[in-house]
Amino acid sequence: MLYLTAILLLEVDGCKNYKVLSEADRAQGYTKWPHHRHDDSVVTGWYRFLGAAGDHMPDKCVLAYSCGIIHPGWLNGEHPTVAEGVVTREVCFNSGTDCCGWSRYIDVKNCASYYVYKLKSTNGWWFRYCGNAGAGKLH
Repeated sequence: MLYLTAILLLEVDGCKNYKVLSEADRAQGYTKWPHHRHDDSVVTGWYRFLGAAGDHMPDKCVLAYSCGIIHPGWLNGEHPTVAEGVVTREVCFNSGTDCCGWSRYIDVKNCASYYVYKLKSTNGWWFRYCGNAGAGKLH
């Protein structure tokens, strides 16, 4: 039991310890060429969307060739409530012919006034996590 307690104490609180994703070309409304930004090198950890990228991950299909990438990632499911704590959700990547042509699972947490996402490498070029900025406004 002591071992389990020690592991729980080492868990990082994503609401207090996160990296920021704020690039304008990460926004779902960004469709300008080139489409070569990818999250293959993302280090596993907690991330928060801010600024020009938006304030959370979109939870509806994002058009291919958005977010500075060919296959944009979006949250397939609802964002959690504060009471739910950390939940696991699917991130779908639009293949161009299928809104969820490829996917992976991440953790999401509601920090009362914002969300954080425990992201990991997309393990491939041409895939990127998107922010919700520019929804309905394609550039």
